[in-house]
Amino acid sequence: MAGHLSVGARPRRTPLIGRHEELQVLSTQLAGVRDGMSSALVLVGEAGIGKTRLLDHMTEVSADLRVVRAAGVESEAQLGFAALHRLLRPFLGRLDTLPAPQHEALASAFGLLAGPAADRYLIGLATLTLLADAASAQPLLCLVDDMQWLDRESRDALAFVGRRLGAEAVGLVVAGREDMPGPGAFEGLVVLPVRGLAGADAHELLGRNVTGRLDPAVSARIVADTGGNPLALIESAGTLSPAHLAGTAPLREPLPVGARLENHFGRLIQGLPDETRTFLVLLAAVPENALLLWCAAGELGVPATAVDAAISAGVLIHDQRMEFRHPLIRSAVYSGADAAERRRVHAALATASDQLRLPERRAWHRAEAAIGLDDDVADELDAASELARARGGYAAQAAFLARAAGLSVADRAVRLVGAARAHLVLGDPATAQAMLGQADPLLVSGDPVLRARALHTRATTDIYFERIGGVLSQLMAAADTVAGSDPALARSMLMEGLLAALCSDQDTVALKEFGTAVLASPALRSASPTGADLLLRGFALRVHSGYPPAVPVLRAALDAMGRESEVTEHGVRLAALALYAAEEIWDDAAGDEAARLFEVRERRIGALGALRSTLVVRSTWELRAGRFAAATACLDEAEDLAAVIGQPSGPAFRIELLAWKGQEAQARSAAASLVRDLVTRHAHGGLGDWARNCLAVLELSLGRYAEAVAHADVAFAHDNAGAVPRVLPDLVEAAVRCGEHRKAKEALKRLEERAPLAGTPWALGLLARCRALMADDDQAEAFFAESVALLRRTRVRTDLARTHLLYGEWLRRRRRRADARTELRTAHEMFRVMGAAAFAERARVELLATGERARKRTLDTGHELTPQERRIAGLAAAGSTNAEIAARLFITRSTVEYHLNKVFRKLDITSRRRLRSVLGEEG
Repeated sequence: MAGHLSVGARPRRTPLIGRHEELQVLSTQLAGVRDGMSSALVLVGEAGIGKTRLLDHMTEVSADLRVVRAAGVESEAQLGFAALHRLLRPFLGRLDTLPAPQHEALASAFGLLAGPAADRYLIGLATLTLLADAASAQPLLCLVDDMQWLDRESRDALAFVGRRLGAEAVGLVVAGREDMPGPGAFEGLVVLPVRGLAGADAHELLGRNVTGRLDPAVSARIVADTGGNPLALIESAGTLSPAHLAGTAPLREPLPVGARLENHFGRLIQGLPDETRTFLVLLAAVPENALLLWCAAGELGVPATAVDAAISAGVLIHDQRMEFRHPLIRSAVYSGADAAERRRVHAALATASDQLRLPERRAWHRAEAAIGLDDDVADELDAASELARARGGYAAQAAFLARAAGLSVADRAVRLVGAARAHLVLGDPATAQAMLGQADPLLVSGDPVLRARALHTRATTDIYFERIGGVLSQLMAAADTVAGSDPALARSMLMEGLLAALCSDQDTVALKEFGTAVLASPALRSASPTGADLLLRGFALRVHSGYPPAVPVLRAALDAMGRESEVTEHGVRLAALALYAAEEIWDDAAGDEAARLFEVRERRIGALGALRSTLVVRSTWELRAGRFAAATACLDEAEDLAAVIGQPSGPAFRIELLAWKGQEAQARSAAASLVRDLVTRHAHGGLGDWARNCLAVLELSLGRYAEAVAHADVAFAHDNAGAVPRVLPDLVEAAVRCGEHRKAKEALKRLEERAPLAGTPWALGLLARCRALMADDDQAEAFFAESVALLRRTRVRTDLARTHLLYGEWLRRRRRRADARTELRTAHEMFRVMGAAAFAERARVELLATGERARKRTLDTGHELTPQERRIAGLAAAGSTNAEIAARLFITRSTVEYHLNKVFRKLDITSRRRLRSVLGEEG
């Protein structure tokens, strides 16, 4: 009947009814894109709820925009970058316009260029740059459907783009079901839930699809049973008889809702000819590769005319390309086909993939066509996993290896362990742990090297889960097994062990055993050790033999890192270890330079995960240089990157900055969170010592010396590498001020043993200051002067300011007010310029006691620039071009221009030339 979709009817576009709130959100997004702004939106809802129809509507009303569309495909969900390639296909001719690292990353991901596996975030950045470049000619709208079937690599790249969009005139809308598999890649983006139609709208949609009488009670029953699901409403109108709809026959059958929708479509498909059903299974498996589709159809003997019956039945729409009327029909076709038919289709696709030279697709389709165990197919999957890894497709690598393990007679354990390792690279330790659980029974009497690799993977998994306690022994055992056959892997294991040793609660015996294992390992017997190798050896000497033999090796490690053009990561964040080393030997210059080297390298290759950690290290050196604004910018960017890569961080790593700025409540709260979340629950003793050291600085700034001793004494007792050098001068000062002279002498003794061995101006300057605090009056002044002279030669302005403060306080207590004023004025001004509010107040109070007044520091809002605006303004003031700023901050040039315009308005300036002076005036 007219207006009712029967098996023989061609489907017509249903008018969009209701959806007023959703359309308002989408209209606002489109208006922003037309105005040159960018945004990302995620539509979520159950199957048939109208997500695809909303995407269609956006296409219909965006004739003035360039619109590109892609969709996830269930059968291709394990093929890395498949969906991203489909989305970017119209722009691949512009790959050569990308900056070289981005071009290489994206071309490698798509198999267009042989090269090393690219950082997945660099692939995301390349995608963003390519889309922004296209939008510079015409505003761009990217619509991606069925996100639940996107391959992991494409999902991560699109999520990166969504978090990084700014002012490029790009709109991104991703739609999918609410039951997304795996980690929530799109967390943090704006989500628009799509629910069932409201009562009046649902009744209208149902009525528009019924010709003849529709009984109100029947309508109410259908609307209630379908929950206003538009597809269910339309299909109900198409499947119920006129008598049912008029209310003259009872509604006995359950209506097509939820899972029953797929069953309904399945019944529709079952009435089609055999060759048509076979073609539909092929199309469901490869919906957007026409060449592969028709080649496989030829293999199966399916003629082109087979599509006619599906088009006539309203299953397919043949417009510019062949596609299913609704994504749910595609799902029903594929899942409803019997297993033998699916295997036959995949076998044909494997043959066609071989003809088209698509080795990864061939391997996957062969696997889908296999039944039982098949080592030949497993070997092909293993080879395909290497191709995927080489392109940076670690999710595809993991999927290939896991599938290969399921088909393997031989090498099953090898493949399970490899899949677990790939899942760790993806940041998915739960799946890695499950893979290792499957491998465990096969490892009992197997290859010891494979057992060592599994042990290494398990230890890394434990680190991900913050289970640090037993990691050290696992890594030592694993490294010992492979040291002779694979020294590079052994060093990687030992480097992870070192990081665990420095961060966790380890007793002296365990640390000494670790040092012994490292020093005895054949893996470290290299004629030309790298900076990382020397770091490992230096810290091993520190925990095994004590401080003196470690100093020259740690110094050589930092020197080597300063000379190396490339840095091998060994799977750990070397910037953190370099920081520990520089602090251990008080080498501020080498530590700062090493951190800068890591930052430059990681920005160049787009290693955003590593860069996030390095920026935290960089903030430490900026803080010590008295550049609190720069330290804040580093931490802001680290936090921004954490959100971009889907690993949001809290305030824990701001503790030191908060303490130095005198923001007492925030510092204590952040420290409490860190101790609660990491130290108490997961035995991160090293981080606990660091937090206590930061609080010791806060207590000193506030004049609470007994409390400072209580905090500092914990790290002093532990004597952990990298932690004690921070705390020794603080403990001396605090203990002297509260009369704990025995404790002060113990701390000074350790400083006197170590600082001369380090021999740096920083070490010797701190030693002279501590000696001044403990010396008689006739010696103290010379020590203070020596401390000032030495610390002036360093980059550590915070320690220089503290020496001026302590010197001034000492002079005032000896009633030498004029001399005291000179030192206290210097200290107060240095602290004021830095932003060290509590120390500045301590200096101001001391100045008042000498009879001089100093104004209290008031906080400058800095014209209320956002962290991103301040970063961009700072780089522009330093002379960076918009392109250089964009590359450095992993954003687009359009976003840089947008933020600079806002900065100019806020600062009331019209050119970059004024930026340096205005920002300088703000401190």
